[in-house]
Amino acid sequence: MHLEGSCHCGSVRFRVESKEPYPYQRCYCSICRKTAGGGGYAINLGADARTLEVEGEENLSVYHAKLYDREDPEGNVPTSEAERNFCKNCGSALWLYSPSWPDLIHPHASAVDTPLPKPPERVRLMLDSAAPWVEVPKGEREKNYTHFPEESLEEWHRRNGLYG
Repeated sequence: MHLEGSCHCGSVRFRVESKEPYPYQRCYCSICRKTAGGGGYAINLGADARTLEVEGEENLSVYHAKLYDREDPEGNVPTSEAERNFCKNCGSALWLYSPSWPDLIHPHASAVDTPLPKPPERVRLMLDSAAPWVEVPKGEREKNYTHFPEESLEEWHRRNGLYG
């Protein structure tokens, strides 16, 4: 699926191809919810990094999150290799790229302007980091995980007959 997205002020626009466009996964980790999650979580999609095209690249900035949960006994806090791309003018979170998965780019569903399909179920992950005010929905179409589920974005799309 062809996705187009932008920041709030319009300084950055992007295009990317995605075989995993269903916004089903809500991440409640402290990094996602503080950098991109107004509802207490962020929704990241999967897309082909080789297809990413950006207009207004000069308006991008990158944040490498501090991994406070990995602080060592001396108080040293490592920095994530993942690149959280955002507009330096309006602060809109746009996508995440990690060298751990070089073929993938993870656009934030909130930055995508293309109408996205509704998922048949939702997966909520990293609930051990959820803000105390967040109410986590429960039900047949809700899958909740303390940490990460073992099922990848691609595997979820394939299981639900939605891949490609």
